[in-house]
Amino acid sequence: MKTLKVINQNGSCCTPAKDIEVQETVNNSNKNLPIVIIGAGPIGLAAAAHLVEQKQAFILLEAGREIAHNIRTWGHVTLFSPWRYNINKAAKALLDASDWVEPNLDMLPTGNELIDLYLKPLSELVQIKPNIQLNAKVVGISRKFNDKMKTKNRVEQSFNIYVEQENDINIIEAKAVIDATGTWGNPNPANTTGVWLQNEKALANHIEYGIPDINSNAKRYANKKIAVIGGGHSAINTLLALAELQEENPATKLVWIMRKRSVEEAYGGEEKDALAARGALGVRIHELVDTGKVEVITPFYISQLKKDESIQIVGTINEETKVLTGFEELIVNAGNRPDLTINSELRLSIDAATESVQALAPLIDPNEHSCGTVRAHGEEILRQPEKDFYIVGAKSYGRAPTFLMATGYEQVRSITAYLSGDKEASKRVELELPETGVCGINLANQSNSCC
Repeated sequence: MKTLKVINQNGSCCTPAKDIEVQETVNNSNKNLPIVIIGAGPIGLAAAAHLVEQKQAFILLEAGREIAHNIRTWGHVTLFSPWRYNINKAAKALLDASDWVEPNLDMLPTGNELIDLYLKPLSELVQIKPNIQLNAKVVGISRKFNDKMKTKNRVEQSFNIYVEQENDINIIEAKAVIDATGTWGNPNPANTTGVWLQNEKALANHIEYGIPDINSNAKRYANKKIAVIGGGHSAINTLLALAELQEENPATKLVWIMRKRSVEEAYGGEEKDALAARGALGVRIHELVDTGKVEVITPFYISQLKKDESIQIVGTINEETKVLTGFEELIVNAGNRPDLTINSELRLSIDAATESVQALAPLIDPNEHSCGTVRAHGEEILRQPEKDFYIVGAKSYGRAPTFLMATGYEQVRSITAYLSGDKEASKRVELELPETGVCGINLANQSNSCC
């Protein structure tokens, strides 16, 4: 039992204020509830491994039909970072006690390899598998008996997680929630202003977002005029894959549209890059532009897309309106954004610009940081006004493209320590990254991702 002093509580707008004392019973039953993790990707599974280590009960919810379902959709893509930075410590300790064979730590895995050689064996461990629910789509989270507006007894109430499963809704009660749902599958539009317009949605059958598997879709792109939209590494890798298709199908026309002041800004350090392989990526795209295999239009600010006999891209270049015509396919590499719909009844602190966790925003600002320069951070930075609710992984970074898997692992190590009562461990930093960062390129497979 505890006594709360409530000052100046008004019964209504017309009732004089008065001080009252309220007797409330602290709800201790929450401690027996599980911690719910949403999203069975690398960060969600790492959180599960740490909770096993902390001897905490948990439930891991995955909307897809298999763990890391989103990663499978870009399984052909090679990560920038080698295996040694993609394997979580707690997960490795569990796997080492099984018959797991550790991959070569200096190699760069594809998305498929990340699942098949690491995440899937982890998910099959006896300590984790019984706690995973697949095809479990979370549609909302709230405090028990409370919407966002209600304050009384709020922090003492458990969380209700509303889950769509087999055409029904199940409600799971939890003492804490870790949202590791990521941002994949929620792309930014081609429109420079970030506004989704109906005419772009209507072109869905002719637009791919992210890095498509060109080899598996050669008929879709061969001998067509294709616009690749975006100025980052994803766009470059998409163009390099298309250039290989172009060699066998010379009628394929590639147009690279971006907002940078000049194409040279997209090349990076080239030969001077601290990571030689990453520099080679810039060298290769530079060659394709110089030889005319890739046409560049920049700085171009897209205002809308239209469909006539072909796709038209309407925008502005050098303060003049211009319509680019004749396109048959578009590939948009404009990044992703978080979907906060399931969190709408929770009290959150979200940065207005990046849509990241508020306190994290200055550390990850893409105007100042790359994925290799974001320093490790933990529970204290990620703490929300909604006690014991955390957004982690790529979703915690919002629209910032600077997420690195290793920093996500440190996030959940710290959070799970805190939720287990080890505040000292939660405050420690147990991640060290080289000063040059951990991003590299494997030119045997030109498609890469920072995370």
